[in-house]
Amino acid sequence: MKEFNDKNFCLENETAKELYHNYAAGMPIIDYHCHLDPKVVAENKNFNSITEIWLGGDHYKWRAMRTNGVNEEFITGRESSDWEKFEKWAETVPATLRNPLYHWTHMELKSAFGITELLSSKTARNIYEECNGKLNSGTFTPRDILKHYNVVAFCTTDDPIDNLEYHIQVKNEGVDFKMLPTWRPDKAVNIDKDGFTDYIKTLSEVSEINITSYEELVNALQKRHDYFAEVGCKLSDHGIENFYAEKYELAEVNRILQNALSGKEISEQESRKFKSALLYDLALMNHAKGWTQQFHYGPIRNNNSRMFKQLGPDTGFDSIGNGADAVQMSRFFDQLDSSNQLAKSIIYNLNPCDNELVATMIGNFQDGSVAGKIQFGSGWWFLDQKDGMEKQMNALSSLGLLSRFVGMLTDSRSLLSYPRHDYFRRILCNLIGTDVEKGLLPNDIELLGKMVQDISYNNAKEYFGF
Repeated sequence: MKEFNDKNFCLENETAKELYHNYAAGMPIIDYHCHLDPKVVAENKNFNSITEIWLGGDHYKWRAMRTNGVNEEFITGRESSDWEKFEKWAETVPATLRNPLYHWTHMELKSAFGITELLSSKTARNIYEECNGKLNSGTFTPRDILKHYNVVAFCTTDDPIDNLEYHIQVKNEGVDFKMLPTWRPDKAVNIDKDGFTDYIKTLSEVSEINITSYEELVNALQKRHDYFAEVGCKLSDHGIENFYAEKYELAEVNRILQNALSGKEISEQESRKFKSALLYDLALMNHAKGWTQQFHYGPIRNNNSRMFKQLGPDTGFDSIGNGADAVQMSRFFDQLDSSNQLAKSIIYNLNPCDNELVATMIGNFQDGSVAGKIQFGSGWWFLDQKDGMEKQMNALSSLGLLSRFVGMLTDSRSLLSYPRHDYFRRILCNLIGTDVEKGLLPNDIELLGKMVQDISYNNAKEYFGF
C-alpha cells in the first residue's frame, strides 16, 4: 500500500517516478494566469494568520464549507475570528475526501510549512499555531513564498482602468522575478451587466477620452492597452459565457452603445452584436502588440441571486454551462485569421464535453508561424483536478500535439496554491510513465524527459517571450 502524499504521490510506476524526480520537479514556474493581489507582493508584508493567506477569497473552500453545513458567518463573516474560520475549515477537510481540495490542502501544508499531519478538528489547533508561527517569523513574506516555489514570472489579472502602480513598483525594484499585468477588459465588453454605464464613465476619466460613441470607446481602450504594454503586459484574458461572432454594422453597434449609455434596455441580440464587435477589435489590438490572448468560456455565474446580493461576485456560486457554440467559436477565429490578424490564443473550456471540440478547433488555425500558436488551455476551474487534467491532456494528445502544450497555471488568489504546478507535473509524468510501462511509448527517458520539461516550463517561456 502506498503512503498518502509521500514523495511519490500520484506516481504509480518507476518510469513516472524517474520522469518526475529527474526532469519535472526542479523546473522553475511560470504562472501565466493568476489572481494574486499585486499590492500584497509589492508591499511584501507578513500575513497575520494562515486564515488570511489560505481562506480569504478562496471560493473553492467556501463551497465545500457550505456543503458541509458551516454557517456563512464562519466563511465570509466579519464577526468571526481567524481561528474560528480555520477551525471550521479543519472540520470540513475530512469531508473533502476524493475532492481535489483534500489533495491541495495537504500538499500545501507539506510544501509550505513542512506539516505532514492530516488536517482535522483534532489537529487544527496545533497546525494553526505552527503555520502562524512560521508566517510571523519574518521569513515568510510573499516574496519569500515566490522564491520558495521557484516562481520566475507570474501574470496577475487587471482591469483596463487599473493604474498598475504595484507592477511598476516591483519592476523598478529590480527583483529576481517578473510580476506582469494581464489585460482583462470584461467590464467594457459586458454591456448587458449592471454597472456598465458607471464603468464607462470611469474609463472615460482614466483614459481622458469622453466616451459617447463606439469609436471613442475603442480609442479609450486602445490608449489603456498601450499603457499596459508600456508596463510589460504580454497577455490579455477574456472571461466570456461563449464566443460571439454575429454579423453587425458599425453604425448599428454605435447605436447600441449609445442606447445603453442613455439607460435604454438592450436586447439579447443587440448585446451579442456589441460583444462580437468589441471582442474582435480587442483581438486586433492583441495581434498588433504580439500579445497572447486567453479565452475562458463556459461558466454560468452568480446563480444564487440571494447570495449575490449579500456577498457579490466570485464567492462560490458559479457553475458549468452547456458548452460552446462551435460555429460561433469557429467564426470568431476565422474572421481574424482571414486577414492574418489572429494572435496567439489559449482556449479554456469549463464543460468537459467540449474537450474534443477545443482540441480539434485549435488545429484549424495553426499556421506554422509559432509552435502551438493556438493552445488548448489546461483544465480550468471545476476541471482543475486529476481527472479533469488527464482528460484534457488525453484529448490534446489524441487530436493535437501534447509536446507543444504550455502547461499549468494556478488561476488562484492564494500564494500557497503553487503546489498545483507540482500536482500537474506529477499527473503529467504518471500519464506518460504509464504509457511507457504498457509499451505504448518508447522507453527513451531522455526524449520523454525533455518533453516533460518543455511542458512544465520551457514551452511557456518561449511562447510568452519571458
